[in-house]
Amino acid sequence: MAYWPLALPLLFAQPASDAAGMAEAPSADAPPAQQQDGEEAEAQTEADASADPENIIGRPGTPEAPEDIEDELLDGRRRPGAQPDLPDQVTQDNPGAVRAPPPEAFPAEKVSIPDRWRLIQTLGLVKENFFDPYHQNTYKGDRPINPAKVPWLPIKGDDWFFSLNAVSDTVIEPRSIPLPVGIQYPARPGSNDVFGRPTSLIASQTFLVGAALIKGNTAYKPPDVEWRLALAYNMNYVEVPEKRILYVEPTKGRTRFDQFLGVQEAFLDYHVRNTSDRYDFESLRVGIQPFQADFRGFLFQDNQLSFRFFGNRDNNRFAYNLVLLWRLEKDTNSGLNDITNAPRDDWTFIANLYRQDFPLVGLTSEVIAAVNINREADDIKIDDNGFPVRPALIGNLEGRDYDVAYLGYGVDGRLDRLNLTAFGYLALGKDKNNVFTGKPADIRAWFGAAELSYDRNWMRFRLSALYASGDDDPFDNTEKGFDAIFENPIFAGADTSYWIRQPVPFIGGGRAISINSRNGILNNLRSSKEQGQSNFNNPGTILLGAGADFDLTPELRVSTNANHLWFDNTKVLQTLRSEGTIPKDIGWDISTAATWRPKANQNIVLRLSGAMLVPGDGFNDLFTNFDGDENYYSILGNIVLTY
Repeated sequence: MAYWPLALPLLFAQPASDAAGMAEAPSADAPPAQQQDGEEAEAQTEADASADPENIIGRPGTPEAPEDIEDELLDGRRRPGAQPDLPDQVTQDNPGAVRAPPPEAFPAEKVSIPDRWRLIQTLGLVKENFFDPYHQNTYKGDRPINPAKVPWLPIKGDDWFFSLNAVSDTVIEPRSIPLPVGIQYPARPGSNDVFGRPTSLIASQTFLVGAALIKGNTAYKPPDVEWRLALAYNMNYVEVPEKRILYVEPTKGRTRFDQFLGVQEAFLDYHVRNTSDRYDFESLRVGIQPFQADFRGFLFQDNQLSFRFFGNRDNNRFAYNLVLLWRLEKDTNSGLNDITNAPRDDWTFIANLYRQDFPLVGLTSEVIAAVNINREADDIKIDDNGFPVRPALIGNLEGRDYDVAYLGYGVDGRLDRLNLTAFGYLALGKDKNNVFTGKPADIRAWFGAAELSYDRNWMRFRLSALYASGDDDPFDNTEKGFDAIFENPIFAGADTSYWIRQPVPFIGGGRAISINSRNGILNNLRSSKEQGQSNFNNPGTILLGAGADFDLTPELRVSTNANHLWFDNTKVLQTLRSEGTIPKDIGWDISTAATWRPKANQNIVLRLSGAMLVPGDGFNDLFTNFDGDENYYSILGNIVLTY
């Protein structure tokens, strides 16, 4: 329909076509003889049209043309004989007007403007305000800084920008999870059961301040140089009903307040070169920096000390990363980077490649290869609360060295009306000490996850599926349980999900280890995601889920999710708990979240979510609690303010 006005002049200028089709107009590149034939044909057409007035729209006796047909014609064309009305005469009534200077009054050369960035402010159209991040603001990188005003900065030349950002992240989190009774010193006389009261409360406040000094106009090309620093200060308070949950010493009580200042970003980004006139580029980035290995953070997503070489090709259709990470220690209670301790003996090399519109238009493919080398067998690490985290207190309680390679492929994008994300990994390597046998073992594990969604107006409907292999024999020489390097999955409800949000302690099967990790989906039996080691002797994970997002208004979104979870294989759990059989069914994870952005932007975001775990036979076999509750809950109140 959008192209029919282009064909109208041809319809009016040519006779009706016969069965063989309409005659083609002569080309401008045709030989003179052909052009002459075309002119004769056109003359003959006009003669035929004059002889047969019934074929001409607008002549007497023909159907009336649509009223808006004149408006549909291209500019500069009109049908023969049409005489549109002339526009009204333009007059000027401006007494006292000053005649514009003649061109000779201006110099022949261009007129320079001392500062084109501040021209709009000079004209009085914008008045800069430090507390206003919505209009032009030097501190938000909208205009370059004046080097004369900051002589103490080691910068040379023009186009240096300064960007300042600040974030306040507030979390209030009542929850219930299985908790053990403090055996040496219980909270209540007569509390002799293994499982205690499940309820607890977490309150956390994080302030993050970041600053960047950038060389180059970044609107159309990567920066030439970027220096960035981001500090995070966290205060957290926890209250639990049982002793020896927060501290290894039972006399320290059931509440804890802690604070920590962490360095989350500190890097130099250097633009090596452009590789095309479309600003395909190569860059180096060195220092503490964020990196996500795949589309949804299944394998690695964290801020770590890294050397990264990255760039793109073919108008950004290809993008790639070569990253070497040296893992930093984390603060126990905040999870922030702790640079006061030496980095860990843990290194990861990641190489990935993205290709847009492959294998189908609308999809982006990624191939990835990663190698994680860990040499912490002789490293004994006690966390800030007194609990051992390396080696984990599981199996023979001995330290481990391991080398594991991950090979992965995934896609992310759209197929017509469907949104698709899918990723798969194969883990291959060597564990120098199987915690069940004390001997070396091969690592052979795999992982797959997919999420399909469909958009209909203001609604999105989602289906999720995930499989992580579990170990079927802890005493053989092969470890088949899949574990990631540092997962932070945005999947199946993300941190509003109970199972992803809450770490469930593996009571009675290991000391200071959990079935899953906080903000993680894998059942990996780690001592800590932040400070522990990967563990490939685990029961694995299976998830099937459905969810929906409803954008009720531009400011308000409501999301719902229902996931069913299973262990892939419970042989490891049976061995650790000395039980004959343990069912695979973990249960139903049901959650609802409301996200409100009162200004319709990301500067103020308020989120309230609630999740409930309805235990299955496997979970009930592993856990009970003092109150005999059948279900467990997690409530998350979150306020994020961003400048």
